Amino acid sequence: MANDASTVFDLVILGGGSGGYAAALRGAQLGLDVALIEKNKVGGTCLHNGCIPTKALLHAGEIADQARDSAEFGVKASFDGIDMAAVHQYKDGVISGLYKGLQGLIASRKVTYVEGEGRLSSPTSVDVNGQRYEGRHVLLATGSVPKSLPGLEIDGNRVISSDHALVLDRVPQSAIVLGGGVIGVEFASAWKSFGADVTIVEALPNLVPVEDVNSSKLLERAFRKRGIKFSVGSRFSGVEYTANGVKVSLENGKTFEAELLLVAVGRGPVSQGLGYEEAGVATDRGYVLVDEYMRTNVPTISAVGDLVPTLQLAHVGFAEGILVAERLAGLPTVPIDYDGVPRVTYCHPEVASVGVTEEKAKERYGADKVVTLKYNLGGNGKSRILKTTGEIKLVQVRDGAVVGVHMVGDRMGEQVGEAQLIYNWEALPAEVAQLIHAHPTQNEALGEAHLALAGKPLHSHD
Repeated sequence: MANDASTVFDLVILGGGSGGYAAALRGAQLGLDVALIEKNKVGGTCLHNGCIPTKALLHAGEIADQARDSAEFGVKASFDGIDMAAVHQYKDGVISGLYKGLQGLIASRKVTYVEGEGRLSSPTSVDVNGQRYEGRHVLLATGSVPKSLPGLEIDGNRVISSDHALVLDRVPQSAIVLGGGVIGVEFASAWKSFGADVTIVEALPNLVPVEDVNSSKLLERAFRKRGIKFSVGSRFSGVEYTANGVKVSLENGKTFEAELLLVAVGRGPVSQGLGYEEAGVATDRGYVLVDEYMRTNVPTISAVGDLVPTLQLAHVGFAEGILVAERLAGLPTVPIDYDGVPRVTYCHPEVASVGVTEEKAKERYGADKVVTLKYNLGGNGKSRILKTTGEIKLVQVRDGAVVGVHMVGDRMGEQVGEAQLIYNWEALPAEVAQLIHAHPTQNEALGEAHLALAGKPLHSHD
């Protein structure tokens, strides 16, 4: 294959999503000559089919709920329904503004941007649009796509993925959501706010099963109150078409009927047919295997983001991409502590956490060494004003640092920044307790929880 590109790049990146573009921007900033290859649009899943559009839908749903409930605040308003075309216009406006900004950033950093479907052609080259781009190093960042279950075919009509759900031109009257993880509960929450009748089916014993069990139970209670139905602890066994929609069967014999089925059983890596195996890159179930510095078994190849078996979060992709760029530029790098990465599920109410669950802490430090404290948002003035309920749960190693912060309540995602510092700086409860938190804010609830854990509760009982 002819190489019209006269230079050998320091870094050739295959995939322009969160991990790929972060590596490109940071690499260029550090003086590396970078080529970034993307088959669709720079920004990847997060910007175009994931974090950003789903959060826009959830915010539109929040506005709908506020309109419905306005009388509770003494405001007379009427809710006249959802204009889905206008919701999409708002959502797409958010995306296009961010997309233009990102394109501008890439151009300003002098990254060679190539639009086209690339393929790894050797341990040091990527072929795209009939050209070969040689690199001293190659970064694989080809991301993920919605996955399904064996024998469950996503038809884009009655059985849909999150990609289809993001562009649905109507609010379904009823929907079954298969999967009670982040994607499933976020869509269930948004659709309920839009007026749909929603049932979540989750094979594991709880919704948001990777979170602390207390957070799961609080979310389940809140969803029950909102009228979101869910079935946990039994696996999906099949789906059939009915006259007006679908009928879903579970292994325990239960059946559910609705207009459509959203398959939200997670996302799988995009690695097939891209030349990875031929170049000798080690994979497992489609994931590219890496060490703690994101290096594959091939010395000239690294991999980041949803393609590798770490947390599938955009901000993890950013961090991994930056780590690779800095390592290649010769800067000292430190492996990522994945427990220290903040996690947020943006349903109503929000679920936010950093650090380890109580269960994991007991495994790691011993059951007798773990102390927990729950602070109810009922004692927090701002949460009362917002009419939200929930809790902050702290997990501490006895007489030591706080190793887990688990929060449920509206806007708790905005509190995870301080929670992240508490975990990552191995703060003692007494150290956080002496910080003065602004009143009345929801952030104050974090301060109050640490006051209580330090043995000097203010607005909570001993």
